Amino acid sequence: MSGTPSQETPAGCGLEVLWDDRLITYDFGSGHPLNPVRVELTMALAREFGLLDRPNVRVVPFETADDKLLGLVHDEGYIAAVKRCGETGLPDPRHGIGSTDNPVFLGMHDASALVAGASVAAARAVWTGGSEHAANIAGGLHHALADAASGFCVYNDPAIAIAWLLDNGAERVAYVDVDVHHGDGVQAAFYDDPRVLTISLHESPRTLFPGTGFPGETGGTGAEGTAVNVALPPGTGDGQWLRAFDAIVPPLLEAFRPEILVTQHGCDSHSLDPLAHLTLSVDGQRTAYAKLHRLAHRLAGGRWLVTGGGGYELVQVVPRAWTHLLAEAAGGPIDPETATPDPWRAFVRERTEEVAPRRMTDGTAEVPVASWADGIDPASPLDQAVLATRRAVFPEHGLDPMTDS
Repeated sequence: MSGTPSQETPAGCGLEVLWDDRLITYDFGSGHPLNPVRVELTMALAREFGLLDRPNVRVVPFETADDKLLGLVHDEGYIAAVKRCGETGLPDPRHGIGSTDNPVFLGMHDASALVAGASVAAARAVWTGGSEHAANIAGGLHHALADAASGFCVYNDPAIAIAWLLDNGAERVAYVDVDVHHGDGVQAAFYDDPRVLTISLHESPRTLFPGTGFPGETGGTGAEGTAVNVALPPGTGDGQWLRAFDAIVPPLLEAFRPEILVTQHGCDSHSLDPLAHLTLSVDGQRTAYAKLHRLAHRLAGGRWLVTGGGGYELVQVVPRAWTHLLAEAAGGPIDPETATPDPWRAFVRERTEEVAPRRMTDGTAEVPVASWADGIDPASPLDQAVLATRRAVFPEHGLDPMTDS
């Protein structure tokens, strides 16, 4: 599936949105941070903007992932345990089911397999040429392990989608994870596989779950340099985060030359998120989406698979961030100064009793970024973190940690 990269500044791209109203049944119950209303409000906002009615955008149904697909990543005994717990309502601590993070809910298997099915369908659409880009906004459950639920994640849909791509001829898949938490489950699934480059930019594991994602985690024997971890200091904001991104992601993707780019877009890096300690704005997140879009066209033949992820400020952050993501993937970004539609704000009040944000920006249309090429500040915790990652992995890709060449 090699291809000629498309234009560097994409516009009007074909986008397939994998959606089924049953996706909001992935629900751990009242009071749990991963409230599916965040996905419901995102899709409602996208519809109010007419995003899903654009001629280049298709909203399509899909099949639930069967046991064979789930088994590309998860152990047979674990799948059986998820089914059993979802039918009986009883926990299974051996498999991480029934904890505070991952409480049992009836229908757990069906809801989780549906999310996985959406990501596999998105992978199939992009890989076979059915669509240039595809998105599963309810996906991105990147913490689930082969034999255990973890971090609100039952089945690891990004890893399953990547495994499907490998089974169907992909030889170089790049996965970039911008969630505030380390993409540990995806990294673990492909730690020894040189065909998959995993890059995770996350808050330092010294201060945040899951406690992994140090720069020294670089891949197993024969896959050295294919696990990349940028452990960002608490308090990192837009300009610093984007500086780290620019210093790590483009040079590594250029060296790896992926055939397809898979991205996870947890927006819990926002300053309002209640579970973490970075300080990005919706504008910084929107800027990152545009950068990944351009990289997909420049380096992966335009093939881009997009998933959601974390994000626990359910009204003020997630719907705006992911609507920007869908608009970017469709090649027609929304002007950040645009007002949120009145009907959507009314729907938010009806569903949540909260006051919705009035604009699609947090107030910074253009985020200033100091280029890594302009020099390094040895006293900066951010620059120290970036340099640790570059030193750990750049030589494995024939790159100089200090110069990108």
